[in-house]
Amino acid sequence: MADPKILESFPNPAPHRDYVIEHSHHEFTSMCPITGHPDFATITVRYVADQRCVELKSLKLYFHAFRNDGIFFEAVTNKICDDLGRTLAPRQLTIVADWKGRGGITSKITAEWSAKKPGRAPR
Repeated sequence: MADPKILESFPNPAPHRDYVIEHSHHEFTSMCPITGHPDFATITVRYVADQRCVELKSLKLYFHAFRNDGIFFEAVTNKICDDLGRTLAPRQLTIVADWKGRGGITSKITAEWSAKKPGRAPR
């Protein structure tokens, strides 16, 4: 499992301003925990930094650490969101995982980070 300690950050050069930072990784790979087949996705990280910004080489290494992990789409997207949220403590963070089609189905998972504890989903 990808260790969030891989992620490095640097000081936001403009902490007085809200501006959107967006990084896309087009070669994300993990494995289906049921079949063991590879899953491929484009992962987009979109955030408004507070005091810290993510260093890109460490982000790439963090993403590559998922390659051999058997993990569901929903779990990997939420783990990335939680790990980056805890590392950066951004003003706003959204992770979009756009999974390549398999068996005629494509999936797009979006997770948003909040420093607050999430409420219970309505039933």
